[in-house]
Amino acid sequence: MPVNNIQRSDLCPCDSSLTYGDCCQPLHAGAPAPGAEQLMRSRYCAYTLGLIDYLVSTTLPAQQELLDVEPMRLWSEQSRWLGLRVEQVKDGAGGNRAQVTFEAHWADPDGSRHSHRECSDFKQVGARWFFIDPNHPIKAGRNEPCPCGSGRKFKQCCAL
Repeated sequence: MPVNNIQRSDLCPCDSSLTYGDCCQPLHAGAPAPGAEQLMRSRYCAYTLGLIDYLVSTTLPAQQELLDVEPMRLWSEQSRWLGLRVEQVKDGAGGNRAQVTFEAHWADPDGSRHSHRECSDFKQVGARWFFIDPNHPIKAGRNEPCPCGSGRKFKQCCAL
């Protein structure tokens, strides 16, 4: 089924060189990302397609209700997305954390072009990877249950 006029056979907006059907579409349909890079690519692709619910659901659960969804929606809809370049992927200790350094490019409605370079943090909880939003620190005591829902203490889980 096409999403915002993209077909399974079209090249994926995340610039992976794969088709949308072989890249981000399965993740957008609910499949877990196999790693942090794929999740990051699928989030960029979600911005290009206006899939704001996906962006929320792939943010660390403890941060989801803190997100300001309307500005995300406006940025997604009003921007012309120009490309993504993944620079580096670093796996963290224990295999359930990773960092992805990338550069995203877009143009505003007035035609002005922009780029944003970032090193994003990701965490795997169970079988799913999540983006850790640096704009919304997680507030919990070190020995309290982790707000991500893992069942572990905060200090052993999402404490950064």
